[in-house]
Amino acid sequence: MSFEHDPASDHSMGLGDGRKLGWSEFGDPAGYPILNNHGGLVCRLDVEPVAAEVQALGARIISPDRPGIATSSPKPGRDTLDWVDDVVQLLDALDIGEFATMGWSMGGQYALAVAHRLAGRVKATAVIAGCPPLDDEATFAELNEMDQRLTKLSHEHPAVARATFTTLGRLGELFPERMAKVGSRKSSAADRTAMIDNAEWAGANMGAAATEPGGLVEEYRAWVRPWRFDPAEIAGPVAIWSGTEDSLVPPAWGTRLSEAIPGAALHSIEGEGHLIGLTRRVEVVAGLLVLAGAG
Repeated sequence: MSFEHDPASDHSMGLGDGRKLGWSEFGDPAGYPILNNHGGLVCRLDVEPVAAEVQALGARIISPDRPGIATSSPKPGRDTLDWVDDVVQLLDALDIGEFATMGWSMGGQYALAVAHRLAGRVKATAVIAGCPPLDDEATFAELNEMDQRLTKLSHEHPAVARATFTTLGRLGELFPERMAKVGSRKSSAADRTAMIDNAEWAGANMGAAATEPGGLVEEYRAWVRPWRFDPAEIAGPVAIWSGTEDSLVPPAWGTRLSEAIPGAALHSIEGEGHLIGLTRRVEVVAGLLVLAGAG
């Protein structure tokens, strides 16, 4: 399936500390606002393939790049909860009061941070193939081998990590089909099909995310730092989405998160894997609208 980013969706603004925040908007400009927290090794474009579908649902997807990723300036030393400071400035600039939020993979913990800090404004939250806190050694050991390696490189050998991210981004841009086939060898059948069918989308995301490889180094440092909030304190409805054949995030983590967050509902997708962030995104958005009272 071909993919071409629509540059008309791109925006940027200055933040209070002088950094730049870049974001894209997809869907219905007058629709119910949903803040997207993109996955790891990708960027704000991870929701773009469903732009037409979410517009039909009446959703306005606001998808910012985290610090150091693609169009946003870096913020060394950041952690998960720090992200909410940027989110507040963005939503206030857009004159958005209440909203819903979602996050895929690495973005899941950022969606939960937003829900925790902005409980009065967040009406519903969705975590798609997300992770529990990874500052616990036992939990980190359950992570897939690739992300463990990238995390350790980012902490112990940042120069090597930068070179690795640069190479991954460049290969994704130049050889998306080949990268999709190689990268999905250990994935479920559903994920292999989804990745190969959407190779251009994956390559474009990886290339854009690696524009400043040091930003990805900081991404992989930040996601294993303490969250500084307790998932048990998150209020409001939360939907946890998990694929039973996820080879990157253990499916049991979906259960763990749903049990840790009061009132969270687990949606376990039989036979699918990590790419439910793509294949099930329209369902996630539709469910968020219902949870937020806007569907």
